[in-house]
Amino acid sequence: MVRRIDVTGAGGVNLAAWEFGDPPKSGENEPRPGVLLLHGLMGRASHWAPTARWLSERRRAVALDQRGHGQSEKPEQAAYTREAYVDDAEAAVEQLGLAPVVLIGHAMGALTAWQLAARRPDLVSGLIICDMRASALGAASQREWENWFKAWPLPFATLADVRKWFGEDDPWVERPSPSRGEFYAEVMHEGPDGWRPVFEPEQMLTTRETWVYDAHWEELTQVRCPALVVRGLDGELGRAESQEMVRVLPHGQYAEVADAGHLVHYDQPDAWRSAIEPFLDGLDGVDGANAAD
Repeated sequence: MVRRIDVTGAGGVNLAAWEFGDPPKSGENEPRPGVLLLHGLMGRASHWAPTARWLSERRRAVALDQRGHGQSEKPEQAAYTREAYVDDAEAAVEQLGLAPVVLIGHAMGALTAWQLAARRPDLVSGLIICDMRASALGAASQREWENWFKAWPLPFATLADVRKWFGEDDPWVERPSPSRGEFYAEVMHEGPDGWRPVFEPEQMLTTRETWVYDAHWEELTQVRCPALVVRGLDGELGRAESQEMVRVLPHGQYAEVADAGHLVHYDQPDAWRSAIEPFLDGLDGVDGANAAD
């Protein structure tokens, strides 16, 4: 079952939220704990579908297409600022009645999640940060992204070409990665001349520009709920920085996933589940014996 729910974000931007799990069985009236899943830059809610499905066994899991992404609106004149993304997530939590919510974010979505947790501790019961750095990345990083977008051989003739380029031929690929190819195939749509991304690259650069020049450690110190920092061993978040993030978080924990790159939950979905499920069970007060039932 896939169900779309419309959310009104900051400035009236229409956002698409998605439930991928089955609805509660007849007679199950107990409210389920809420989870909001936030994708990274260029991602979309459907990247969370496998995670949302197993989460939905015990929780109400909703994945959000953030502004400029997926099936949410992409207005040219809309704000693509940090504040707008955090406001949108806050609106989703409140309009969907998810509070007290567990926020699970990947990359940019993780930054949005911890900034919302810092701003509205009353709404957030737990936080999972997946492969997102707290340090400033700087101007050189932004230039690299600008050049990378220019290198995309758009339009792609077929989805197979998308998978091959992002999984093998992209100069950023250190070794073949079929999961990376699939990840990017999922954010393409077919037009008259071939396959192009569902997002506007310029909007992505504008979005990214609002966080890459700044460090984000202070917000981590303001997160009052339990928080789990997860990194892929071959991801963008290094071990030293991730452990410093855990130290800075008032109630931080750490997990890592072997044989995973930046797309941790996409590269290794079973290992990702094993890394985060004990943390979630702890939030729910579920002991090991009950969790195994």
